[in-house]
Amino acid sequence: MFLHGTSQINAAGHLEIGGCDVTDLKAKYGTPLYIVDEELVRQRCQQYVAAFRASGLKFQVAYASKAFCVMAMCRIADQEGMSLDVVSDGELYTALQAGFPAKRIHFHGNNKTLEEIEMAIDAEIGCFVVDNLVELHVLNAVAAEKNVRVQILLRVTPGVEAHTHEYISTGQTDSKFGFDIGNGSAFEAVKLASEQSHLDLLGVHSHIGSQIFEVEGFEMAVQRVAEFAQRVHADLGVPFKVVNLGGGFGIRYVDGDTPLEVSQYVKAITDAVKTHFSGWSAEVPEIWVEPGRSIVGDAGTTLYTLGTSKDIPGVRKYVAVDGGMTDNPRPALYESKYEAVLANRANDAVEETVSIAGKCCESGDMLIWDLDLPKVNSGDLLAVSCTGAYNYSMASNYNRIRRPAVVFVNQGESDLVVRRETLQDIVGNDVVPERIGKQAVLK
Repeated sequence: MFLHGTSQINAAGHLEIGGCDVTDLKAKYGTPLYIVDEELVRQRCQQYVAAFRASGLKFQVAYASKAFCVMAMCRIADQEGMSLDVVSDGELYTALQAGFPAKRIHFHGNNKTLEEIEMAIDAEIGCFVVDNLVELHVLNAVAAEKNVRVQILLRVTPGVEAHTHEYISTGQTDSKFGFDIGNGSAFEAVKLASEQSHLDLLGVHSHIGSQIFEVEGFEMAVQRVAEFAQRVHADLGVPFKVVNLGGGFGIRYVDGDTPLEVSQYVKAITDAVKTHFSGWSAEVPEIWVEPGRSIVGDAGTTLYTLGTSKDIPGVRKYVAVDGGMTDNPRPALYESKYEAVLANRANDAVEETVSIAGKCCESGDMLIWDLDLPKVNSGDLLAVSCTGAYNYSMASNYNRIRRPAVVFVNQGESDLVVRRETLQDIVGNDVVPERIGKQAVLK
């Protein structure tokens, strides 16, 4: 397994993250356990901010909280000078409870409810990313009712399809998100938005996909957006003060993944902005981006305890862990690949190839196929790397399995940031109506 961030194999042959031996973490917190390398998270935040500062452009780097949203992560994003994007009242509430400055919060989503819109306006967030005409009219009406002005970006699809998994491509024409530049709906949306009495149109938002390993897609998106901005400025007299180019910057999950350095992505984007907005624009717009996975993805590791096994001669050997698709649904959703190591015997020689099964009552609950490991024993610890993004945030209680705890590790210290769910938590929202409680059971 490739060792990310502060991860290393210590003298005892154990995996160590943030100066903490994972066998000690297991003893203290149990498994399954999400472990987050705080130093690596902060380093990635700093890399984005430094790269944009070097460009000389005005900017905001907004952490995409959908990747991993807990109060401790919101605090770190604030401390590192990031903005924050949210897509629900739950993410917004988490950010506000963490004390994140509302003026640096951007609200996304293709179906914001009236309650969410009112909550965000009352909190005085910095910007709404408007996804459709229904939202545009509702947002203006609510702002008028509250006698406030609201800053917005319009989400547009530039017709750029990134080289990524088809289920997470969002910048092409056929998308549930945003106004299409190619068919004219984006132009009409800009015209309509600029006429609203209580909305201030800052510019546009574009996102072309996820887990992207090259810069050409971003450069093409900048060109398309700049051409659109030039037309809007010429025909409507509406300037774009802000251009948000979304996220999608890739990370290394397995051998063969070839992400670029943060500085390479940022330089390509900012150079393209300078090139395509020069000559006709009085001022180069402020650039916003929204990294999520690339901030927290490879900073996360999930620790499991191995349980039962099933050896089918001539076919494969299944080894089950005490978690699975409830804490990591990505293999089932996207056929995602992961690397792993026997965390308590990391230096032992490889002896067998096994497939890692989850404990859910689903044949599709498989985490890793064909993993080379030492001879495994029940009770061994398995560490799966790069689980910091979209694992905790997409976790579920399928089969009424409790969601794991989350710990941050840094310089030999571990801190619980999300407690493990209890059995009482599982039934905490259940209600048995009196009618059902009194009804006789049919014989």
